[in-house]
Parts: sequence; C-alpha cells; structure tokens
Amino acid sequence: MISANLVKELRERTGAGMMDCKKALTETDGNTEKAIEYLREKGLSAAAKKAGRIATEGLIETYIHGGGRIGVLLELNCETDFVAKTDDFRDLAKDIAMHIAAAKPEFLKPDEVPKDVIEKEKNILKAQALNEGKPEKIVEKMVEGRISKYFKDVCLLEQPFVKDPDKTISQLITEKIAKIGENISIRRFVRYELGEGMAKKEDNFADEVSSMMGQ
Repeated sequence: MISANLVKELRERTGAGMMDCKKALTETDGNTEKAIEYLREKGLSAAAKKAGRIATEGLIETYIHGGGRIGVLLELNCETDFVAKTDDFRDLAKDIAMHIAAAKPEFLKPDEVPKDVIEKEKNILKAQALNEGKPEKIVEKMVEGRISKYFKDVCLLEQPFVKDPDKTISQLITEKIAKIGENISIRRFVRYELGEGMAKKEDNFADEVSSMMGQ
C-alpha cells in the first residue's frame, strides 16, 4: 500500500501529477529514488522537462568560513532574473556554496573528471583489490563499484548534501526545479583554503555543520 505522504513527497520532488507519482511508486515497490528515475524515463517529471531549458540568469554566490580560512565562489544559473532574486534561489545558492566549503568537491560531475585521473584511480583500486587477495576475475567488477564511490566523493552533483545526507546535491537541485518552476544548474565553482597544499591540521567542517543543524 502506497501512503499519501509518500506520493506527496514524490510530487514535491518531481512536480509530476499525483496519479503519475502513485503509479511510479507502485511500479517501484515504494522506492522513492527508483520512482524518480521511472518518472524521468517516462518523461513525466516536470523537473526533467525543465532541465533541458537554457538557464543564463542567476547569481555568483560567495561563502567564507572560519574567519577567512575557506572561501567559495559559485555560479548558479536559472532562467529568469526574477527567480534569481527570490529567497528560494538565493538560499539554494548559499546551501550549495556552504556544502562545497565542507565537502571539498574537485569536479562538478563524473563526465568532467579527466580520463587520465580515472585511469590512475582505477589502477590504484585494482592494486588495492589484488592486495586484499581478491580473485582477478572479480577485481574488474570491484573496481567499477569503487569508481562509482569515488565519483560520489569528488563530484559535487553526486555528493550527499551536507545538511541532509539522505539526498544528493543533484536531488536537492531537482527538488528546487520542481518547486520554483525553472531550470536550475551549477555552471562552475572554485574553493579556496588558506595554506592549501601545506601540512596542517584540518578541521572537520562537515561535522561542524551537522552540529550547527542539531544533528
């Protein structure tokens, strides 16, 4: 039995119709993430339809943490200047910039990771698996699985949102697209850390954010 609250949550996240959401949840045994994929595949997600539209407006968000020790510049785009000035959009930009400061992403998405970086990481992961005594015939599958985890560690859109780890940054943006009604996309970002590359004590900013949120 699919609950009304589950249908409501899926509708808020995707902007799809109530009956479409109920059907998607029924087809996926109540799994919300799979239901989102189902709606996108069927072209029923309002957010998915908007995602292809051109977004050239938006804002440059800045975030400074630790008395100037960490700084982030983020370009977040939307379709209209009107939306760019709304609290919802500005709050989203602030949350993403804060997340970047905490989670240290190196790339925006997996297809932006250079091939040589991926190959180097695969070689390291393969060596690790072999050193663990894993049979060679399953090592390749293990490497592919660990590469997926690597992308979640280093790619912004794949990372769990620091204020709500149950959703990724990509899912956070999808929710806002459904709510605001315009395409939203991250164009670029840069993260600076004072003395980066030098040996120093690192504060766990992600834990600090969680404590601020009372988690």
